[in-house]
Amino acid sequence: MSKTTIKIALLSLAVSASATSYAEDKATNQEGVIDGINFGPLAQLVGTWKSTEQGGVDVAPAQSGTENGKGAPAATPLYEVMTFEVAADATNASEQYLAAIYYKQEVFRKADDTKFHDQRGYLIYDHKNQTVYNSFCVPRATCVVAEGKAGNDMTLVASGDGIAQSDFMANNASTKDFTMNIKIDGDKLTYTETVKLDIYGKPFSHSDSDTLIRVNN
Repeated sequence: MSKTTIKIALLSLAVSASATSYAEDKATNQEGVIDGINFGPLAQLVGTWKSTEQGGVDVAPAQSGTENGKGAPAATPLYEVMTFEVAADATNASEQYLAAIYYKQEVFRKADDTKFHDQRGYLIYDHKNQTVYNSFCVPRATCVVAEGKAGNDMTLVASGDGIAQSDFMANNASTKDFTMNIKIDGDKLTYTETVKLDIYGKPFSHSDSDTLIRVNN
């Protein structure tokens, strides 16, 4: 084989490899992109999700006058509906580019179908730093910002200044920490979360867990 033939063969291989690399890069760049915005792993969440038939469970401190007794663990079987919608992008301090999806979480008691938890917030993706934030509020005058490494299996933990609450809550049912694990597996979403409280004069770990299935996009 002549030197010229070898050079042509090597050039052909290089061009082929380059084309393959470009195609892979292009496919990677398109994954998670909605309307030109890269939402990363959060793009998979867009749609409506509902609990499986088994449902989930909430373990919270019981109220005064209940069967369990004030401050004792009280388990509540539950089901819920979570809706995720594309929100917008934003740039912080000319450096941090973010893409956010809005979510609504409504949780109901299986015993009587009454809603006992309502949460509104944003899941926010930072592509450059591969970070996801969960920024939410609940109608108890408490808001939280938690963050962690982006992916299909994420652990999000309250940041240093990530908890805001009213004076009443700070004095009577103070949130000290928040940790959430969320796992996305196709059309199945599993999460567990723990809120560390200081309530009734002692610490309490308030926990929630559930598995949801996507019902529409």
